[in-house]
Amino acid sequence: MSSWLGGLGSGLGQSLGQVSGSLSSFTGQISTFTKDMLLEGVEEVGDAATELHVSNSKLAEVEASFATQKSEYDRLRKLHAELEEKLEASEIQNKRQSAEYRTLLQQKDVEISHLKARQSGLQEEVQKLQQSAQSASVGTAVLPVTTTSSTTTSSSASSYLSRPSGANQGFHGDEMDLSDVIWSQQEINRLSTEVMRLEAEVAHWRRMSQASTAAGAGNGDQGEILKLQRTIKELREEMSREVDEHQHELTALQDAQRQKMADITRRHREELAEYEERIEELEEQIQSGGQTSSSSDASKLPELQKSIRSLQEVAEQREKQLAELSASLEEAQKKQAELQVEKDEAQEENAGLLQNYMRLQASVAELQTRVQEQEGKAVQKAQLDHEIQVLRQNLTAAEKEIERLKNQTEAEPKEEVEHADILELNTIIGVLRQEKEVLEQEKCNLQERLKVAEEQIVSNNGADSGESESLEDLRVELERREKALRATEEERDTLMSELEELDRQNQEATQHMISVKEQLSGQLREVEAELTRLTAELNTTKDQKRTLEQEVETQKEKVSQSAFNLNDLHMGKQQLERTAKELKDKLGHAQEQSREARREITELKKALQEKEERLSAAKAQLDQAGERGTEAQGTIEELARKERELSDLRTDLDEMRSSQEKVMSADYELKMENRRLKVESEEALGKVEELTKQMKESQAALNRTVREKDTRIEALKLEKNQLDGELRQSEKTVAEQTKQYQQTIEELTRARSMDASALQMEHERAIKLNQEKDLEIAQLKRDVEQLASDHRDTNEMLSITVAGQKQLTDLLQEKDVFMDTLKQNAADLQAEMENSISVATKEAEALRQALEDKDKQLGGMKEENSHLKEEIDRLRDQQSRPQPLAEPRTLDIITELETEITQLKSSRNGLEEEVQTLRRTMEEQQASLLRSHESLQAQQSELEQAHARHQQTTLNYDTLIHARDEEIARLQQTVDRLSVSQGRADSPPVQGEVILQEDKTQTLNQENGNEKHDLSKVEIEKLVRGIKEKETEISQLNEKNLSLTKQLDQLVVSRDEVGKLSQMILQKDLEIQALHARVSMGGGGGHSQDIMFLQQQVQAYAVEREQVLAVLNEKTRENSQLRSDYHRLMDIMAGKEAALLKLQQENQRLSNMSDPSGSHEMFKETIQNLSRIIREKDIEIDALTQKCQTLVTVLQSSGGESGPGSGGVSSNQFEELLQERDTLKQQVKKMEEWKQQVITTVKNMQHESAQLQEELIKLQGQVSADSDCSSKLSVDYARLIQSYEQKERRLGNLSQELAQVQQTITQLSSTKDVLLGKLDSVAQTPEVVAAQSSESSLSADAPSHQTASPVHNEKLPEELGRLRGQLAEKENMIRTLQENNHRLSNSASASENEQRSQAEEVRQIRERLDAQQRSVREKDLLIKTKGDQLIQVSEALRNRENDNEVLKQAVTNLKERALILEMDVKKLKEENELVAARSREKESEFRALQETNMQVSLLLREKEFELSAMSEKAATVERMLKDKEQGKSGELNQLLNELKSMQEKAVAFQQERDQVMMALKQKQMETTAVQTELQHMRDKEQRLNLELERLRNHLLEIEDSYTREALAAEDRETELRRRVAMLDEKLATSSNAVENASQQATMQVESLQEQLSGVVKQRDEALVQLRTSQEQVNQYAVSLSNLQMVLEQFQQEEKAMYSAELEKHKREKEEWRRKAVNLEDQASALQMNLDEANAALDSASRLTDQLDLKEEQIEELKKQVDVRQEMLEEAQRKLMNLLNSTEGKIDKVLMRNLFLGYFHTPKTKRADVLRLMGSVLGLSREDVDKMLEEDGRHGVTGWMSSLLGGRGAQSVPNTPQRPTSGQGLNSSFSEMFVKFLEMESTPTLPAPRLPVHDIKPLSAPPSRRTGSAASSTTAGAAAASKRAGESNPFLAPRSAAVPLLAGSSSGGSGGHLLMKPISDALPSFTPVPVSAEASAGAVLKDLLKQ
Repeated sequence: MSSWLGGLGSGLGQSLGQVSGSLSSFTGQISTFTKDMLLEGVEEVGDAATELHVSNSKLAEVEASFATQKSEYDRLRKLHAELEEKLEASEIQNKRQSAEYRTLLQQKDVEISHLKARQSGLQEEVQKLQQSAQSASVGTAVLPVTTTSSTTTSSSASSYLSRPSGANQGFHGDEMDLSDVIWSQQEINRLSTEVMRLEAEVAHWRRMSQASTAAGAGNGDQGEILKLQRTIKELREEMSREVDEHQHELTALQDAQRQKMADITRRHREELAEYEERIEELEEQIQSGGQTSSSSDASKLPELQKSIRSLQEVAEQREKQLAELSASLEEAQKKQAELQVEKDEAQEENAGLLQNYMRLQASVAELQTRVQEQEGKAVQKAQLDHEIQVLRQNLTAAEKEIERLKNQTEAEPKEEVEHADILELNTIIGVLRQEKEVLEQEKCNLQERLKVAEEQIVSNNGADSGESESLEDLRVELERREKALRATEEERDTLMSELEELDRQNQEATQHMISVKEQLSGQLREVEAELTRLTAELNTTKDQKRTLEQEVETQKEKVSQSAFNLNDLHMGKQQLERTAKELKDKLGHAQEQSREARREITELKKALQEKEERLSAAKAQLDQAGERGTEAQGTIEELARKERELSDLRTDLDEMRSSQEKVMSADYELKMENRRLKVESEEALGKVEELTKQMKESQAALNRTVREKDTRIEALKLEKNQLDGELRQSEKTVAEQTKQYQQTIEELTRARSMDASALQMEHERAIKLNQEKDLEIAQLKRDVEQLASDHRDTNEMLSITVAGQKQLTDLLQEKDVFMDTLKQNAADLQAEMENSISVATKEAEALRQALEDKDKQLGGMKEENSHLKEEIDRLRDQQSRPQPLAEPRTLDIITELETEITQLKSSRNGLEEEVQTLRRTMEEQQASLLRSHESLQAQQSELEQAHARHQQTTLNYDTLIHARDEEIARLQQTVDRLSVSQGRADSPPVQGEVILQEDKTQTLNQENGNEKHDLSKVEIEKLVRGIKEKETEISQLNEKNLSLTKQLDQLVVSRDEVGKLSQMILQKDLEIQALHARVSMGGGGGHSQDIMFLQQQVQAYAVEREQVLAVLNEKTRENSQLRSDYHRLMDIMAGKEAALLKLQQENQRLSNMSDPSGSHEMFKETIQNLSRIIREKDIEIDALTQKCQTLVTVLQSSGGESGPGSGGVSSNQFEELLQERDTLKQQVKKMEEWKQQVITTVKNMQHESAQLQEELIKLQGQVSADSDCSSKLSVDYARLIQSYEQKERRLGNLSQELAQVQQTITQLSSTKDVLLGKLDSVAQTPEVVAAQSSESSLSADAPSHQTASPVHNEKLPEELGRLRGQLAEKENMIRTLQENNHRLSNSASASENEQRSQAEEVRQIRERLDAQQRSVREKDLLIKTKGDQLIQVSEALRNRENDNEVLKQAVTNLKERALILEMDVKKLKEENELVAARSREKESEFRALQETNMQVSLLLREKEFELSAMSEKAATVERMLKDKEQGKSGELNQLLNELKSMQEKAVAFQQERDQVMMALKQKQMETTAVQTELQHMRDKEQRLNLELERLRNHLLEIEDSYTREALAAEDRETELRRRVAMLDEKLATSSNAVENASQQATMQVESLQEQLSGVVKQRDEALVQLRTSQEQVNQYAVSLSNLQMVLEQFQQEEKAMYSAELEKHKREKEEWRRKAVNLEDQASALQMNLDEANAALDSASRLTDQLDLKEEQIEELKKQVDVRQEMLEEAQRKLMNLLNSTEGKIDKVLMRNLFLGYFHTPKTKRADVLRLMGSVLGLSREDVDKMLEEDGRHGVTGWMSSLLGGRGAQSVPNTPQRPTSGQGLNSSFSEMFVKFLEMESTPTLPAPRLPVHDIKPLSAPPSRRTGSAASSTTAGAAAASKRAGESNPFLAPRSAAVPLLAGSSSGGSGGHLLMKPISDALPSFTPVPVSAEASAGAVLKDLLKQ
């Protein structure tokens, strides 16, 4: 339901958006229609004044309608938004209600199932009673057999079902099944598209191979071909996998379908069995009642048989329904067959693809051969490489598309499932109704039968009283159960009715929306009809335009004739230039005349301009006269006359033009100008009167000639450009010739050494060439001269045109000056207006204050009156009563108010306390944050301290090493001196002990540092917990805020009560006023004492009232204070929450310092920026619409001011504005493109974040490996320390032994003569031993140090072993030395020479000892360095672990952020759709504005045409006056003045129209504001209907008014024509009327001038608006640039982040490199020491030592190989264990399919199925055959039937036929199966391998089906363990044995697992034969195919 409502809501939203768009276009069309009607009126009206009034009125109406429609549009848009919000709310409500109803339905189903179970128990008791009754009677033994059989069938059916379900349960799987079918169809479609893609790729490759064979370009790389082959293999594997997956899906779908049909049939069988049981129970009751009955019972037997028949008929109906269901099953099977056919087709396509691949392989083989043949062609190879890259890119693109399609397919089924939910509900409702009706019918029948049975029982009451009592008890129970059933049915009916109401509401909503749509579509059609009519009118106007263009072409022909005249003028000009030389003498006279002529020329120019205007007016009248018949003939005659006059006056015009041209060229040649001016003055004096007649035509001709001149000038410019090009070419040719000449000269200089004959020949040739070149140069010079002459002509032409342009610029400058004056006037007027407005506002404020004072006085008077009335009433009451009672109401009110005040104060105190608690919590949180910061700082300080300690330890080590060096030097000195120094020898071990103590203290310090580090981890965890607690506190604070809002609402209620009290007080005041009036009316003199008493009481009451009012004021003030406090508290809370959020963000930032994926916040910020940009775009569009409106007003005002003279300027402005609009459009497009780019960058960043997450996972793996290494290193370090201590001890021993050796050496002096030979031999042996030992130790050190860095962990123990060996060797040496000493002491007879030789040997021994000590020191240093490295590594490991924890937290945060981002993306998509709809609306509005602009421009042009017509009419009147009264020049001047005044009048009229337009717009704005305020008060639904009706009526009224106005315009036109005739007559008769008209015109001109000033003000305001809009545009541009800068900053920050991380990595790399370099340096130093030591040794010992070294290295390598081998073996063992553990397991889905297949196969082939199951379970065929034989002895189906029987026995007691056999079989098989499972769980031999590793999970199952792997396995195991004792595990309920629901989210939509596609949780298996036996494989294949 929710999904359906959601879809409906989205559809409604779209339709409403379309409706709003159509409304906007509709308003635009209305405006165009009104303006077209205006244009029609304009064309038809002739008189200027009336036409202006008509146009003003029409414009006012049109703009009023436009304003109303705009307000309507705004209101409708708001309504639309509100309706959308309502729709969303209703959708949410519907979803919630549907969820509640579903839960209720599930509860009711459960209750029904419980009731049915209890009913079945009661029925069993009834059956037992019946059986006991049957044992008594023998005659009725036939019927119980049927009952027992029926009960067995029902029990078996009900027991086999998974759970006793209501009618609802069977259809829960439908939604999943339907969605799975649709999903499988989509998967098939996707595969077919993939197959098409692959075929296209194959075709492309084939084309490539053909092209390569054709071009011989088959030499690609061998590696590329291998890659292609690999891709082909991978694609084949993927195809085979997908085929297997689809086979699995098909088998799963078939199993699901079968199981569904089985469930449906079982359900129907259950219902039939229940009804049959009821019938049998009733029959047995009747029979038990009829045992003692007489023959009357026999007469009632046929009635019972009839009832049984009726029930059998009902059963037959049920069977028919079953048949229908089976037919539906067959249809589903047909659909499955169709799906199978589609699958086969897909397989065929796959086979075709495989063939294509084979062909591809063949083509690839051919390519290989060609590659081997043509390896030399490297260019084509590069081409092939490029093509391969292109193909790879295409492959990646295709894979991305496939992923996108998969995502789409995942997203699509959800909507279909939701529709399926709705259909399911409808079907369930229908089924429930049918079942209810059937049950009610059966209940009625049973009640009738019960009544009959009761009558029988009453008659036979004496016989069987005990049975009747039991029957009555059973009836009571039955009635109780029926009541419960009725209650459940009533609840179900209520639920159904509620569902139906919901559906009805939805249908009503949809119908309402459809009706609204239909109404709007009808309006659209009407508007389209109007549009067609308007287009027809447009076509007519276009035809008229064409006719006008034809007339224009005729005029152009005339212009060409005048051009010929111009040529004649040019000829005359040349003649005049010749004559100019003769007339130099008469210059002086001519100068004076030229001045006069200039004055006359200026006057003539003015006249010319006037004539120009008249000419243009005449042209416009001619155009209009083309439509009218009568006036056209006169104009044609005038044209003919003009042409005749033209022909007469051409000669005069020639002279005039020559004079004008001379005037123009006066700047260049003054003398020539003077002569020309002289000629002009002579001719002008004679022909002034003629020129006045002719100037009109001459000016028109001049304009045409000017145009032609412009065209000719352009042509001349083009020619000039061409000539320039030719000149350049000629210059190039000249340059080339010069180059050639230079070359020839150089050749001549070279050829000087040649012969004279050759020189002569060359000279002749050169002379010929020179002659030819001279000829060419002469020709070029001629061409250049011609070009120069042409250039001069063009310059002269240009100078002439420039002079004309100068005049035009002068005119323009004058107009600009006039404009500036107008602007100044406007500014002055504005200032005056502002002053007047300020004065008026001040006056208005004063008046308002006065009014307020008056109101206050009035209120006071009213209060006094009410007081007096109250006093009078009280006085009367006192007079009537002897003891007056005071009214306690005021006191009650005060008490109530006081209680309210106390309540409010208490609430305020509570709020304040809560605020204080909140503040405390905030302070505590801040303090905890500060503590966390402090702890972080402490950790940092501890880290720094650890670093400092590390440095100190290194310094200590250095000092110790120096001390050791000093001690060694001392030892050497002692050895040299050969003095007994035991004290000095004893000193080193003491120091060694000190060193050990220091080392131990350092290690302890380091351990303490590690503990502190761990403590810092604990503190961080505490901080995280504290943050979580703070979040819970924030949620509590939010709840408190909600409670505060509730209290505030209560305060609002109390305020309402205060308002009621104030109303009561006002009523009392009114009563007092009435009393006061009565007192004033009936005040007598006798009541003066009473009046005084009453006055005192009144005063007291007034005091009380003031007190009450003061209390009320205090209450209101307290209420407002509380409200403000609440708002303040809310603000404080918001600030605190924001601060908390900031602190949390800082914490996250601190924890995520090493988190590289901080780009999600960037995504959010970019998305916010995008939304901000979109909002700014909307604002820009609104600003542009306002700008267009202001431009329209500006155009109107400028058209009014400039008049006919400056029409071009306004058009230019309009063109500039259009250009600005185009540029703005381009900017909008650019911004949209930029937005798309930003979206793409956001997507790219998301992809990058995914990659970063993968990198994070890799880093975690690396860190774990490093942690393992560090643990090993720490162990090795501990061992090294122990070995170091042992070595130090041994060193002390060695020093002691050294002292002993020195003593023995002193004794050797006595024994030197005896054993010379012995001494020699003994000396040689210790030397060799010592040398070998030292050499071996040193040589062992070198490689170990060299290889220490790569194999650090393995070498440390080996080094320790070596050191121990060396120490043992040293001990052996010492022992040998001691023996030698003893021998030497025995041989005490030796000479002093031998003592010297002995001393030298001793020195050698000392040197060797020194070398050994050095090596020992070096090893100590090495050990220390290694220890330092270990410490560093351990610290790095701890850092890595911390980073790991941080990264884990970051990963969780990233997952949450990803979810949030997905939600944001969805929201953004919705916002984008909304934005797109808004942009469409804006575009439609923009188009409407464009249309209005065009229409306004057309209006302006037509107005100009009308003005020209008016001027032409005035010209005709003038002509007629001239014809009639030529002598009257004064009257002519008057007429000219009148014409001018008329023109000014027309301009003023235009200005007045514009002013009226502006005023109308202002009034419309005010009216729209008032309307919107009124309309918001109305109801919204009524407003919609009323607005639609009003729009229709408004349209009809507008059309009627337009038709009326058109008729009125026609009437006016006729009247105007009649008036024109009358005016002509009047003009002919008298000119007095003209004078009167001129006076009136002057009056009107004054009034119009006043209006002009107002219009100028308005125009200035419009200009100010324009400037502001331009400033806004600039601001928007600035904001855009700022946004771009912000984006660039973001990108730079990202780059900086990445660069910082890169730098970190680089630093780490550099540190490691430095360490490696240091190690290498140490190794090199050691090598140097070794080399020095080796130099002392002999070459033979060197070779042997090197051999030993090699052997040791080989041994070490062997050890490494052994270690690696052990690692490999461990990995293999783990793999084998994994394989054994996975191979020994059997898939539940496969076992379920086999189990279901057993029931679906015919009984003859079931043995094959069992054999197959045995082969799957690993049983041998012989055991299976034996079991089948034993089973065959027991029965046909054996254990299956027993299982079913045993299962049935749990729910219903078994039949009396076989009470115990089934149970025994059940237990035996379960035990066997448990034993079998135990046997199989212990892996002995690998079972038949199922292809688990080769099978992939399905690529894209729907998202809701995954995620239940662990739960399913655990639940299944638990359920199996629970039910093992109870029943067979195969027949456990589905929910227990295998959890088949994968987390049903909506609750209640449970279904079988096979209803879903095979998810990742359950591994799927290909239908492959499991064992080697062919029969089992064939059977399994048949099963899967079925």
